[in-house]
Amino acid sequence: MVPHLTTALTGPLLALERCFLERQTDIEQWFRSQWLEHSPPFYASVDLRNAGFKLAPVDTNLFPGGFNNLNAAFLPLCVQATMTAIEKLCPEARNLLLVPENHTRNLFYLRNVARLAHILKLAGLHVRIGSVLPDITAPTTLDLGDGQSLLLEPLIRLPGGRRIGVEGFDPCAILLNNDLSAGVPALLQDVREQTIIPPLHAGWTTRRKSQHFEAYSEVSRSFASVMDIDPWLIDPMFDVCHDINFHERSGEECLATRVGALLARIRDKYAQHGIDHDPFVIVKADAGTYGMGIMTVRDPSEIVGLNRKQRNKMAVIKEGMEVSSVLIQEGVPTFETVDGGVAEPVVYMMDRYVVGGFYRVHAERGRDENLNAPGMHFKPLAFESCCTMPDPGCEPDAPPNRFYAYGVVARLALLAASIELDRGLPEDGQHEAVEAELRG
Repeated sequence: MVPHLTTALTGPLLALERCFLERQTDIEQWFRSQWLEHSPPFYASVDLRNAGFKLAPVDTNLFPGGFNNLNAAFLPLCVQATMTAIEKLCPEARNLLLVPENHTRNLFYLRNVARLAHILKLAGLHVRIGSVLPDITAPTTLDLGDGQSLLLEPLIRLPGGRRIGVEGFDPCAILLNNDLSAGVPALLQDVREQTIIPPLHAGWTTRRKSQHFEAYSEVSRSFASVMDIDPWLIDPMFDVCHDINFHERSGEECLATRVGALLARIRDKYAQHGIDHDPFVIVKADAGTYGMGIMTVRDPSEIVGLNRKQRNKMAVIKEGMEVSSVLIQEGVPTFETVDGGVAEPVVYMMDRYVVGGFYRVHAERGRDENLNAPGMHFKPLAFESCCTMPDPGCEPDAPPNRFYAYGVVARLALLAASIELDRGLPEDGQHEAVEAELRG
């Protein structure tokens, strides 16, 4: 089930994979030293792009869905990593409340919730699922269409007002699988006696992609200095444009100027590495997920000339939130295909451990386009081996070794997320101001 990898077998990426194999011991020791200083998020997924000449993360999700797309054979890895994470965050935890997104009609997402709840139960936790949907006023069983069902219960404030749960269930910890794009619900505010995982400031109410990739650039430079490689080989260049309003067409000239400058920087890097490829950038909302508010740009003039449909697409993202700031990210083309469709790897981690991954595939998109769009599908069995067991007896681009390279870069993004969350942690005197911001 390992897909055919069309990536060229020569060039920088092959050299990078060979470097990772030769320096595996150094790499793992470096990661261990980093985790002594930083605490990893409870879980995360990282979208990677493999260009043949570059391998880089293009998005890091701290509220990952898609656990149902992982190879079922890796379930023990998930359970063991979950046990480790829970012992760190809430060692006496017995009861855990899982708070999902409001996608009650999206069966694929609900199957993800069911798989996640199953993992948590196998890790030794009593798990209930508390919904913030106003429509869920009583325990509601949903048919997942594959023989499974899922019980959603209304989230409530428990007696005393400082804890939340569901009727008859007082959890030690609350695990969010809801990215808070629409803000922090009132029920999740002012919770003082329970551990909320991830913390509220990890949600898109306050988090920004530009902050994540700033931290990632620092991590990649540190790692590259140890590996003696050009950090650009694993790091997408970026810029950010604030005060953009696509509906009113304000900020377009500023955005076009920054796009042009980043394209010029990419061309310089291509010339340095002898890469014959037309550069492009991805412009996307600085906050938010689900592939919304994203466009591919090859020339600055494309920004100024957006038609109404394009502007409407860029102006609003998930939960109807308006876009006022965008990330301009170096476009990393993908040279991998699965069953004739353009593909990109997605790596999943719990605590600091890689627990699996899959390929996101889109037969109707090009290698320089966003694949997280309607029409995509997944290859859950694509990763036949986990991303932490390279085989030195095989060629550097053999699947176990390529997947190891994926795991290394994904863990760099995980480390960046840890640093990002540390920097965003409210100080004691800032709680009231931050909570006011979260309430909007």
